[in-house]
Amino acid sequence: MNAEIIAVGSELLLGQITNTNARYISSQLAELGVNVYYHTVVGDNAERLKQAIELAESRADLIIFSGGLGPTKDDLTKETISKHLGTELIMEQTAMLSIEAFFQRINRPMTENNKKQALVLDGCKVLANHNGMAPGMFYSHEKRIYILLPGPPKEMEPMFQFEAKPLLANTLNHGEIIISQVMRFYGIGEAELETQIMDLLETQTNPTIAPLASDGEVTLRVTAKTSSEEEAWRLIHETEQLLLSRVGGYLYGYNDESLASSTAKLLIEQGLTISVAESLTAGLFQSELAAIPGVSQTLVGGVVTYTADSKMNQLGVSKEIIEQYGVVSEECATAMATRVKTMFKTDIGVALTGVAGPGEHDHKPAGTVWIAIILPNDEVVTHELHLSDMRNTNRLRAVKRTFHDLIQLLST
Repeated sequence: MNAEIIAVGSELLLGQITNTNARYISSQLAELGVNVYYHTVVGDNAERLKQAIELAESRADLIIFSGGLGPTKDDLTKETISKHLGTELIMEQTAMLSIEAFFQRINRPMTENNKKQALVLDGCKVLANHNGMAPGMFYSHEKRIYILLPGPPKEMEPMFQFEAKPLLANTLNHGEIIISQVMRFYGIGEAELETQIMDLLETQTNPTIAPLASDGEVTLRVTAKTSSEEEAWRLIHETEQLLLSRVGGYLYGYNDESLASSTAKLLIEQGLTISVAESLTAGLFQSELAAIPGVSQTLVGGVVTYTADSKMNQLGVSKEIIEQYGVVSEECATAMATRVKTMFKTDIGVALTGVAGPGEHDHKPAGTVWIAIILPNDEVVTHELHLSDMRNTNRLRAVKRTFHDLIQLLST
């Protein structure tokens, strides 16, 4: 099956919001073995949406819409589809009762146009919206499937995951099971990784292997399609072993794991505490770590010392180190990590200092970063990075490299 995703909303074309829905839906369809060849974005205009639908029908068996199901005049997705397919819109009573109940809960009168949100295509399977008001729709018409989803990600993602995806899987698979496992790699580029496994990519059948690059990371999604879950996992594990034999040294986790969660897991398992001193990253490392549930067992605290004065006054880095080596140096990073470890009485002390960019600082070019890690036995591990002149990219990559260093050190 070939799919096209049509995102509806002028705000997308104006750059006011990012089309994250298409990325999410594509990743979910990949798990089902559905090919996505086109992403379309169209504004709140009925004629242009009609043209987009006609074009999608010429090249896709499955068309998924996000956005345009709301109560206002410019929410015109289902009205346009209804007119195009010659299908009536009818009132869905369960959705209507849910909308009325919402306004009663917030003690506000419901305007007449909110009733519009409860209209659905006659004959569709209604997709319940447990996180908003407008229901979605799963509609089959002339050997083609149309799925209508709300625009807000907090409504769209659970609706697709728990309402639309099971219906689609049943339609596609006829009893077959599709299972995917994501393998996560750091420290190897997408091109290099693909080179290492090119023969596997060229000869893949079942399971399939799909590479995907993100900022500083690469993932491989291994997907098996069989008649039983047991057989699917057998095929996945066989392929996994082949991949690990080529690029296993770069693997850090699976599925929803991140560099931060993998680090936190190792720290908690080993009963180690950590504190952090940050300069260029300004708390980003601690923020990423603090997003992991249960991290209070390991993260004790930290400081942001952005200037030379704060490094001396808050951390106690000596003036001599600052004057002799500068704030962007191995010596300064080591002193910061040592001092924060002592201050918070933790097993591990970490420090990041560098030049975020885009200009140079302290006679060092943008992208120069020093990372220092003080281990429980007071061993010092340092790394110098030479990144780009892109400020926030440098900050994020410095954080990811620090997590990766910790994973490597804690895994030995």
